[in-house]
Amino acid sequence: MKAALPRRVFGAVWFSYYATIGLFNPYAPLWFNALGFSTLAIGAIASLQAWTRVFAPYAWAWLGDRTGQRVRLMRVASGAALLSAAGLLFARDYGAVALCTALLFVSNGGVVPLSEATLAAHLNTAQGLDTRRYGRTRVWGSLGFIVSVVLAGALLQWLGIRHFPALLLALGGALFVATLRLPATRDDTSGHGHGASVRAVLRRPEVQWFFASVFFTVLAHTGLYAFFSLYLVGLGYHKSVVGMLWAVSVAAEIVFFWFQGRMFVRLPASGWLQWAALAAALRFAATAAWAELVVVLVLAQALHALSFAAHHAACVVQISRHFPGVLRGRGQALYTVLGYGIPGVLGGLGGGWLSARWGFAAVFWASAVTALLGLACARRAARLQR
Repeated sequence: MKAALPRRVFGAVWFSYYATIGLFNPYAPLWFNALGFSTLAIGAIASLQAWTRVFAPYAWAWLGDRTGQRVRLMRVASGAALLSAAGLLFARDYGAVALCTALLFVSNGGVVPLSEATLAAHLNTAQGLDTRRYGRTRVWGSLGFIVSVVLAGALLQWLGIRHFPALLLALGGALFVATLRLPATRDDTSGHGHGASVRAVLRRPEVQWFFASVFFTVLAHTGLYAFFSLYLVGLGYHKSVVGMLWAVSVAAEIVFFWFQGRMFVRLPASGWLQWAALAAALRFAATAAWAELVVVLVLAQALHALSFAAHHAACVVQISRHFPGVLRGRGQALYTVLGYGIPGVLGGLGGGWLSARWGFAAVFWASAVTALLGLACARRAARLQR
């Protein structure tokens, strides 16, 4: 029963969570525009996702580690996100929309660290995290994202962008139902991690260099998420080509997650962190230098299998190793905060400044350099870990 649980139940949680993200990130700005908000106002609301990641994940994870009630907190978080999405059905002025959006991301900011920690507890073995079963569970998040992007685009084209809040509410309801199917067990109340503290773990040099590598490698990707589509449209690419290139990256991600069990037998997590950073540097340098060549962009996007999927899987393995038992949730939250919260804010602001002064290509050159910093940090962490 324990072996089947993650694949079915956690897979549903990941699918519905990332389906929500796949709906919100591409289409919420279009809905904000339909409400008559200015470009500046739309950018400010969109940035709330990154700002809330600076504090919300750690707060939820701290509660989960302290109480051991991670599944119940996931239900609270997804339920609060559902109520926030319901508020968007009625919100029309800027203040109300911004408030509901902020509450939405404060709420669902708890889903990832809590579910990652709970899943890791189920998949932990004497040899560490079962990477094969983790990958085949996490792949459902990637599937949820791509299915949502494609189907939501078709539905909103047919029904109109005004139905965006209703679709968001439906996916929020699916996430809440998925969390209700999880068994509300008390996690990690005994065993590994007792007598330790997060602060003590963070004082270890190999952990500091690990988080430094996470920070720089993910920071390198913020230019991709924020400016890739704008970059290509500015070069004259049709939107359908842009969508195809995004689909290539997600397809590559899905393939790696599915087969990662074999990959992690051949190379440890510390090695994959280095390859991921190197792949990111090559990917963004190629995007900056040869963006006019479609074949180069396809190959660069295919490197998403390493720069994102391999990196994420390796980070989860390292977090499970460095933050066992009662520390696991806060370790996952630190990964979210230091990898996606602070870099998301800094990358958006810095990338906007660079693109305004020197164009979008400069953003991707900066991303390549930043990824090389991530590689140097990952190499240092690996040496210290050995």
